[in-house]
Amino acid sequence: MSRGIRDLRAGRSTAEALLVTIGAERLRAAGVNVPPVDGPEAEHRLYELLRREDPDSAHGRYNALLRRLVSYERAVEHASGR
Repeated sequence: MSRGIRDLRAGRSTAEALLVTIGAERLRAAGVNVPPVDGPEAEHRLYELLRREDPDSAHGRYNALLRRLVSYERAVEHASGR
C-alpha cells in the first residue's frame, strides 16, 4: 500500500493509488497516514483502468486487488489493536 500512498501524494492515478482511495477511511481508522483523497467512484475508475490495460483479465485482476486491500486492512487493524 505504500506505493499507492506515494502515488496519491504525487497525484498519479494508478491502480495502487485507487486501491488506497477505496480503503482510505478504513486505513485511516487503523492509523495509516493516508493523504486526502478525492474518491468519487474509485471502484469504477479502478475497473476502467484495468479494463483499458487488458479487457480479458480486468474482472479477475479487480477482484484480486480488492482481496489484497481487504487483507491489508485486516492486518493493519489487527496490528493496531482495532
